[in-house]
Amino acid sequence: METTEIATERELREQLAAVYRLVAHYRLTDLIFTHISLRLPGPDHHFLINPYGLLFDEITASSLVKIDLAGNKVEESPYPVNPAGFVIHSAIHAAREDAQCILHTHTRAGCAVAAQAHGLLPLNQISMEFHGRTAYHDYEGVALSLDEQKRLVHDMGDNDVMILRNHGLLTVGRTPGEALLRMINLDKACQIQVDALAGGSELVLPSESLAMRTAAQLAGEDTEGDDFVDDQALELAWGALLRQAERIAPDFRD
Repeated sequence: METTEIATERELREQLAAVYRLVAHYRLTDLIFTHISLRLPGPDHHFLINPYGLLFDEITASSLVKIDLAGNKVEESPYPVNPAGFVIHSAIHAAREDAQCILHTHTRAGCAVAAQAHGLLPLNQISMEFHGRTAYHDYEGVALSLDEQKRLVHDMGDNDVMILRNHGLLTVGRTPGEALLRMINLDKACQIQVDALAGGSELVLPSESLAMRTAAQLAGEDTEGDDFVDDQALELAWGALLRQAERIAPDFRD
């Protein structure tokens, strides 16, 4: 989902506000908690994040708060921020140039899988997108410790998704749309797993080689030339989501 032109801050504000509204629409929120952060272009490590205290379906482009890598406001805003909640995000933003947008959730299904010892299973084609490409980070208490950041970054590696044990889910993307699409699919994979395990019958799992090949296909990396997903497909999906945001929350651009 790469672009040839650098988006302006206003365009990025609108994209991020749309993602907040869509996360609310798809019921991926935890009241005013969790964050979606976006790095702004330029030499400064400045980011956009949600105003602390607003529900995700209240967030607009202009209400997003600009902060630095320490979570401090760098521009005047009537809204507070929650620096403690930015600890996880700031560590990954600082370590990963490609992690322009980071999305963190505490959904019911995501938290359930985060508490399962075997982690995410390749139960379905949606789940196989993440097979062999999911990082795991053990729970260390509420993420307030700067010392934990080193371990978090180490565990994340070059993966684009992470399951935070006993905590929740995290995705990164080169754009807000990419991070959102990953989260929608990751949470759906978790829902499928919870439902399948609740059925009580023996699970059917694909072979390891088939699961790995499917993951490569879905990532556009299959060497046999039959990739299933490419940047055009991602752009089309993001365009469809933006149109949905216009319908359900046309004030997100305000």
